[in-house]
Amino acid sequence: MAAAGSEAGAGVGAGAGGRAGQLKSSGLRPGWTTGACATAATRAAYTALLTGEFPDPVVITLPKGQQPAFALAAERLTVAEQPTTSEELTAAEQQTGPGGRTAAMAGVVKDAGDDPDVTHGALIRSTVRSGEPGTGVVFRAGPGVGTVTKAGLPLPVGEPAINPVPRQMIRDAVAEVAAAHGGSGDVVVEIAVDHGEEIARSTWNPRLGILGGLSILGTTGVVVPYSCSAWIDSIRRGVDVARAAGRTHVAGCTGSTSEKVAVAEHGLPEDALLDMGDFAGAVLKYLKRHPVPRLTIAGGFAKLSKLAAGHLDLHSARSQVDKGYLAGLARRGGADEALAEAVAGANTALEAVQLCRAAGVPLGDLVAEAARATALGVLVGSPVAVDVICIDRAGTVVGRAEPLGP
Repeated sequence: MAAAGSEAGAGVGAGAGGRAGQLKSSGLRPGWTTGACATAATRAAYTALLTGEFPDPVVITLPKGQQPAFALAAERLTVAEQPTTSEELTAAEQQTGPGGRTAAMAGVVKDAGDDPDVTHGALIRSTVRSGEPGTGVVFRAGPGVGTVTKAGLPLPVGEPAINPVPRQMIRDAVAEVAAAHGGSGDVVVEIAVDHGEEIARSTWNPRLGILGGLSILGTTGVVVPYSCSAWIDSIRRGVDVARAAGRTHVAGCTGSTSEKVAVAEHGLPEDALLDMGDFAGAVLKYLKRHPVPRLTIAGGFAKLSKLAAGHLDLHSARSQVDKGYLAGLARRGGADEALAEAVAGANTALEAVQLCRAAGVPLGDLVAEAARATALGVLVGSPVAVDVICIDRAGTVVGRAEPLGP
């Protein structure tokens, strides 16, 4: 298990903002990204390939200078059989490192700290072999690590899903080990994750076109608990994939039920679906900079009533349904004072919309129109047409707002 020591909080001081400030104020324990774990495993494995000994714990340097130590959970050194002919000797010299070592594998268990990360506890392995002279570090996807199959991601199609920053961290670690122990730095690095293909089913990877397992991620090496950054980053990558595929219509959905409704309404393919969750603002702000001609926002009535009221973060801890606001909309839609008061005193947003529907007041449509207005306010100046679909918990459409014009 990785040693989550004080290095993780390095740079967290009084008044610090951003990720560091969030971590300090939360009181939660940070963790390490899959990229940091893969780097530590690679450093240990390459050291063993050159020296015959695995460093344990193994220390790496993260992009912001922290130097965490990782304990090894697995290690294996493979040594070639002794050659018996001159031809075998020549072949062995080309394929092995010092002492006839052909490969070294080290494994690190990911510790995500207090973050509810699906990869917490996963065993991340790196197997290092000597590469062809002059090739540098060549990356391979081992079992449980995905391969990129769609354009729009920060890696070319066909590449292992090891993101750019972890790749650079691994290259830097390889260079340091090579310099310390007389290696060439020409290696093949295969990253694997035990049960990674199964874990990946709980991630965005299949939809993004990353097949066969997990991605090796991380830009700082540190997991900040509940930072939401991974979800927001996955939204951005989803937009990138849709644009690269030539999609002209995407849907930002708050959950699986609203996603099914969006597909039924518009026949959208999987790579046009954005798992927006509570992060409406993340979808809208990214589409403002990277527009797609049409956006459908689909979600539960209660969540979209928050968007209608101007909230861009729909999480219950950060925004609440304003039933007084809903009562005002109901009045605008023709509700009498008794109905408006009933809406204001309703137990839930769903009860409010049901009361209005029974009275012929289109509260669902009014919320959808207001949510659409909020979205267009964020997208102002960007050529994105917006429609909104509000649903109840059963997936029944209770309100909608269509784009203006043709």
